[in-house]
Amino acid sequence: MSDPAPVDTPLPVRAMNAVSTVCGVIAALMILSSVLITCQMIFVRLILNRSTIWQTEAVIYLMIGATLIGLPYVQKLRGHVGVDLLPSLLPPGPRRVLALFVLVLTIAMAGAMVWYGFDTFHLAWSRNWKSETVWAFPLWIPYGAVPLGFALYFLQLSMDLWMTVSGRDNPLAASMAHEAELEERVG
Repeated sequence: MSDPAPVDTPLPVRAMNAVSTVCGVIAALMILSSVLITCQMIFVRLILNRSTIWQTEAVIYLMIGATLIGLPYVQKLRGHVGVDLLPSLLPPGPRRVLALFVLVLTIAMAGAMVWYGFDTFHLAWSRNWKSETVWAFPLWIPYGAVPLGFALYFLQLSMDLWMTVSGRDNPLAASMAHEAELEERVG
């Protein structure tokens, strides 16, 4: 999906969109890495008939990291699962109020995840927690993906809220486009 940036898009919004795109690339590279590690693990187990030590754990941590670091990019693309039945039934004014309510609620949830995720990350860091495997991977690294991913998600949601409040964007535009298409067919 292309993301045209109108001239009146504020610099912080354009900057956050760029950061979100970088997060998407990082998440994609993490997924690619996990696929390559899985292939290497299969080769070591089946062809070389040897045991693996770190591969399964690395793939799990990479996929968790990709999911969390990819949050702002998916939000930028509006790719999160959404139910548009109610918005499509509402007129534009209440639809906008609903969009604002959902954005504020989601920002609050993301803020809570940052707060509690940072607490867990800090505990893992300060107490030097390690995984209970032979690899003994430092757990502050995967735990750090929670506050980082949700903080970036929080910022992307905040930019979306700013654009919605200022009237420059409408997060429920897809619902409105579908409604306009139906009106064209009928009318």
